[in-house]
Amino acid sequence: MKRILVPTDFSEEAIYATKIAAQFARKYNCKIYLLHMIELPIPQLDALNTSYSELPEAMFFMKLAGQRFETLMAKDFLKDIEVHDIVKTNTTFEGITSTCKELEIDLIVMGSHGATGFKEMFIGSNAEKVVRTSKIPVLVIKSPNDQFEVNNMVFASDFKLDHKDTYKQAIAFAELFNSKIHLLYVNTPNNFITTDEANKRIHAFLKDNTFSNYSINIYNDETVEKGILNFAYKINADLISISTHGRQGIAHFLNGSISEDIVNHAKRPILTFKL
Repeated sequence: MKRILVPTDFSEEAIYATKIAAQFARKYNCKIYLLHMIELPIPQLDALNTSYSELPEAMFFMKLAGQRFETLMAKDFLKDIEVHDIVKTNTTFEGITSTCKELEIDLIVMGSHGATGFKEMFIGSNAEKVVRTSKIPVLVIKSPNDQFEVNNMVFASDFKLDHKDTYKQAIAFAELFNSKIHLLYVNTPNNFITTDEANKRIHAFLKDNTFSNYSINIYNDETVEKGILNFAYKINADLISISTHGRQGIAHFLNGSISEDIVNHAKRPILTFKL
């Protein structure tokens, strides 16, 4: 992990994420890239036949972003860390995706206050959109954390073999923090299997795996989302990690995505990996 991207709107939640990224940078000698996105309405551009950067609104917001970056970069928690500030005119999740590819980013760290009710259904949080589209791990921070430690990390999965690559990424993260991974299978009434079946599936999943600091947990709950959140609360987990299928469009509206729901509703840090 050498390059960390922190999308920022300069909100309190974005500052939480920046502080976490700074802790990573100090410990692992990483570079931080702070990215601010300026979103302007497409119809306005089409009507004027112009680019983002030529609009007076864009010029104003870019100048304002520059001033906010100056204030942010002067913070003590970023002292002696290599930090780069970037301003782009694009939609948030598209801009983040292109920047990650351009800069070969290893990890996205972003703040979120989540989204609920109609806002969640029709708009969603930016973090949820990034989780759905990002091909690299995303760490979502919900609250301040002066000393980010991961002693107990939940890895929630159905333990089918196509999740093995994401588990390898979770192990790499756990090894950075010397964490214990709590493997979690959530049994629900609508998708029930016996404890014996679940154990067999998990042990098959772990075949040839050399990481030994883990526990196996089979937890019963009404839904997978509730099971993950309740289990994490029960063991006082420091982090929840989960894979995402990245559903988009009508499939996302009808089926949803557990990882994206967790991002919106959990109060603990969430780490997501793209399948």
